[in-house]
Amino acid sequence: MKAFIQVYLAVYATYAYATPFSHNERGTPLDIVLTASGNTEVKITITNNGDRTLNLLNKGTFLDEDTSVEKVTIYSPGGANKLPFEGIKLQLLTSGLKPNNFLRLATGETRELTTEMAAVHSLEAGGAVEVFAEGLLPFAEDDSTELVGALPYHSNKLSMNIDGSKAASVPKAIIKRTVVGSNCSGSKLSSIRTALSNCQKLASAAASAASAGTKLDTYFKSTSSSTKSTVSARLRAVAADCGGSGSATSTNCNDPYSACSSNVLAYTVPSQDFITYCPLFFNELPDLASQCHGQDKATTVLHEETHAPGVYSPGTDDLAYGFAAASRLSASQALNNADSYALYANAINLNC
Repeated sequence: MKAFIQVYLAVYATYAYATPFSHNERGTPLDIVLTASGNTEVKITITNNGDRTLNLLNKGTFLDEDTSVEKVTIYSPGGANKLPFEGIKLQLLTSGLKPNNFLRLATGETRELTTEMAAVHSLEAGGAVEVFAEGLLPFAEDDSTELVGALPYHSNKLSMNIDGSKAASVPKAIIKRTVVGSNCSGSKLSSIRTALSNCQKLASAAASAASAGTKLDTYFKSTSSSTKSTVSARLRAVAADCGGSGSATSTNCNDPYSACSSNVLAYTVPSQDFITYCPLFFNELPDLASQCHGQDKATTVLHEETHAPGVYSPGTDDLAYGFAAASRLSASQALNNADSYALYANAINLNC
């Protein structure tokens, strides 16, 4: 049986882009400013420059102050190398979200939060780095918890000079476990085995379709030879790992990092290639979706597999969830977006 390692909570949802907000010059009402507040601490200031109150999802996003998700991205000077992320990626079931899963931001209102980068990034080497935050932030209407869209956000680029010895003294948010109890047994074991088998079949079929260029323009905005090669290679690697011929990941069902909170389907710690499946994964998802872009166990597994650098390096990020959001990505963004691969595999399977 497979094993998975990566802390990742998945939000399988289709985020429509009907956004009735006034936008600033960056195409979004959100203004994000980063400032240094310590050797490896960064203050994130978010302001609503739009003409109406925003109801922004905080759980699993850069606004989440309770979970060790990736709030900023760190590069070496000039953007040559991205520093490893060692924290949690969250994937949520979007139905049943609670009001406290959102941050309400009135017009002109500003909120601040501070993130300790060294807790979830390798900064022990010290030296100059460049820090920024960008992505898509899901939102609901002001009086609702139903996600209806996603707003892009882009911060300034912050240049910092890190003291490596001080960074090394910061406690890590995720401690690597040398022994992981894989208590997938009984019905969970059967369900995981079925999900892995279906993942292997869907990924293999999608890899063949990608090599032929089928539907790539819809899901990856390109049919170039490099796009065909990248998509098919990653999906072949996922198929091998799900099928048991690879040994990159480890599967877990007992939540060793205590991240299976409400609405969480699964989570991954990329730095460890570790994936855990939460009770919601087993209780709420069908084995295979019967509708285009629907949620199921097989594509959830496939989605998680693409995050693991041990499967195919570098692992993917979470830039957009659901077809409506993912279809707004550029070609390069789509190639780095986990859900684009899951949506593509679903589309090939159902001939969407």
